Amino acid sequence: MAGSATRKPITLALQGGGAHGALTWGVLDRLLEDERLEITEISGTSAGAMNAVVLACGIERAGREGARAALTEFWRAISRAALASPLQRSPLDRLTGSYSLDASPSYLFFEGISRVLSPYQLNPLNVNPLRDILERQVDFDDVNRCRPITVHVTATNVRTGQARVFSRGGVTADAVMASACLPQLYPAVEIDGEAYWDGGFSANPALMPLVTSTTSPDIVIVQINPIVRHDTPRSAREIINRMNEISFNTSLIKELRAIALMQQMVAAKGVDLGAAGQTHVHLIHTDAEVQDLAASSKLNAEWSYLRMLFARGRGWADAWLDAHFDSIGQGSTFDLEAFFTDPAGPVGRDPRA
Repeated sequence: MAGSATRKPITLALQGGGAHGALTWGVLDRLLEDERLEITEISGTSAGAMNAVVLACGIERAGREGARAALTEFWRAISRAALASPLQRSPLDRLTGSYSLDASPSYLFFEGISRVLSPYQLNPLNVNPLRDILERQVDFDDVNRCRPITVHVTATNVRTGQARVFSRGGVTADAVMASACLPQLYPAVEIDGEAYWDGGFSANPALMPLVTSTTSPDIVIVQINPIVRHDTPRSAREIINRMNEISFNTSLIKELRAIALMQQMVAAKGVDLGAAGQTHVHLIHTDAEVQDLAASSKLNAEWSYLRMLFARGRGWADAWLDAHFDSIGQGSTFDLEAFFTDPAGPVGRDPRA
């Protein structure tokens, strides 16, 4: 095994996406398996934040293998809790092997009623099984004292619309639940007298804490929400899904544009931006493998589905490592200039190409 002195340090940016966060679980499992890498910081939003705190807690308790085991147990617990959920696939979807909830009567009923009644009316006691799982699985004292990895969790301030990043010393169960608080499902989470919703509205995930980090110039973004859709949405369901995808990717695209501008300033004018000017951007994502994932399936936590997503995520990371490991520490493998010229190009490209 490689010693820690020879490992390449990287930071991770983990998107949110409900059950699709199991894709990230697969990516993390593969990265933790690779002794050539050292994860130094993680910025996560929503499901990305949950993956981040479970990983950091596992690292603090039992190293890499402890983190891998903790992530597996966390997602297994999510799946067990989902067995009692009223949101289940329709019989036809089960027969055809579709994991979408688009045709689920319970999902359609809940979607309709949530447009009339708020979670303050539908769930006045704020019952949230996800919080119970998180508090059983994660010791937040371990997360905040974890020296190998610094965790950053982002939530959106409801009053100001601004992102708030919770970092070492301030990463709590409340912060993570705020980061994952979809306002159609749960009441806002109050922290220090302020109400917070899902961090995906303002930073999915926040890149600036990693841009200014001195632990590694390499930011590896785990992208699980499709930026590009190759077909124009036609049905009402497709239009709603695409609107959600665009809104939850907008903040990431803006931060990537800011990084691109900083890199242009350094290249063209020699402006010294310190660590921010030395940022290397990498993307773990396979466009073709998210095109078939319906937005409603973010609420489907069946174990067979989560394991399928996990396997896809491991495949993404494996392909990315094969293609780009040597570039870590040397430069970006995600071409920001090309992305803003032709988003379908670098995002849609297979990492092995």
